[in-house]
Amino acid sequence: MRIDIAEKVRTLIMTGIKPNLSQLARQYNCDPRTVKRYLIGGKSAQVRAPRVYHSILEGYEDIIIEKIKAGASAKAIHIFLRSKGFPGGYSTIKYFCRKHKIELKNKATVRFETNPGLQAQVDWKESFTLMNRAGKTFEINIFLIVLGYSRYKFIKLTTDRTQPTVFKCLLESFKYFNGVPKEILFDNMKTVVDRSRTQFGEPVYHERFFEFAKDSGFLPRSCLAYRPQTKGKVESVANLMNRLKVYNNEFDMLDDLDEIIRKFNEEINNEVSQAIKKTPREFFDEEQKYLNPLPEQDIFIDYLNLRPIKRKVTMDSMVSIDGRKYSVPPQYINNFVFYQTRNDLIDIYDENHILICSHNKSEKMLNYHKELQHYKEIAKVAFKNNPDIIEKVCELNLSMYDKL
Repeated sequence: MRIDIAEKVRTLIMTGIKPNLSQLARQYNCDPRTVKRYLIGGKSAQVRAPRVYHSILEGYEDIIIEKIKAGASAKAIHIFLRSKGFPGGYSTIKYFCRKHKIELKNKATVRFETNPGLQAQVDWKESFTLMNRAGKTFEINIFLIVLGYSRYKFIKLTTDRTQPTVFKCLLESFKYFNGVPKEILFDNMKTVVDRSRTQFGEPVYHERFFEFAKDSGFLPRSCLAYRPQTKGKVESVANLMNRLKVYNNEFDMLDDLDEIIRKFNEEINNEVSQAIKKTPREFFDEEQKYLNPLPEQDIFIDYLNLRPIKRKVTMDSMVSIDGRKYSVPPQYINNFVFYQTRNDLIDIYDENHILICSHNKSEKMLNYHKELQHYKEIAKVAFKNNPDIIEKVCELNLSMYDKL
């Protein structure tokens, strides 16, 4: 539809001027027959009303949104709507659900400021590669923690991201701040949480990490999985790590690089923050007064002096320790695990130093974890999940082991 031609023809007709088809065709770069089509007949010279399109989802949107809020999947919603007479396909529902969730996330992402001493945020810049003057490549990790109110930061170079390293970095940051924030926000690191926080459930923290948090005097918080926006202050600090690239080929040993990062830490704490229009150090003096006091350092010896011993899990899902056998879940069969003793407990960890289970030290030859039902899990593998056989075998064998 050439609205410009139609309007011109209508104007000429209303003013009583006979349109020149050839002249108008040259003017609007079209065929004279096109101009003639708008000239002949009153209806053809009228601008057609825009076509109205109706969505196949019309009348179903509120139902879909209600089901999304209830936690239903797009597939389940589509099956439900088909029973209500919905004629569309699954891809239409899936696209609507995805678009709605994205809109909700964007609306929910708001900037917020925290009170002094209330919160800090933690993250890692992992697998950061730099080369020394001799051409040797170093793959390092950068631990980041920033206080929410003042943006005062602590940065630490690490060579791994195991749980003991997390403890060490946090304790060093507390000394650097000369206090402990009341809560610390983490992403869903394996060394911190067993189960990530989602829109439909709260996180489950590692038992040992939660004990460390209580001893330190802070409350751990977890951001939503795949939602880096909720950790905006520390995510912006991660961008500063690109400035470390200028030190490529400017150091000899790892200790030199550690000193470079320490100085870099001081620099960024004395630079004006765009968010607060002052340097973090200026605001830190005010925030430091609201931090919790430093805890006694003696209580952290067990957390830091971890010298785990390596063991291979046998086919019966046991680990041999001091001539006794202790159970682990069957998924670790033929894998290496690590253990260490503390008081009367034996802690068993996976290769990432994440706690698998703890046993009380025992004089028995075979020790199955009754609360975690390790023996039943092993029996499920052996008897292919036959519930009748499993219950009888577990009851009989465990009673025999106790007598032995």
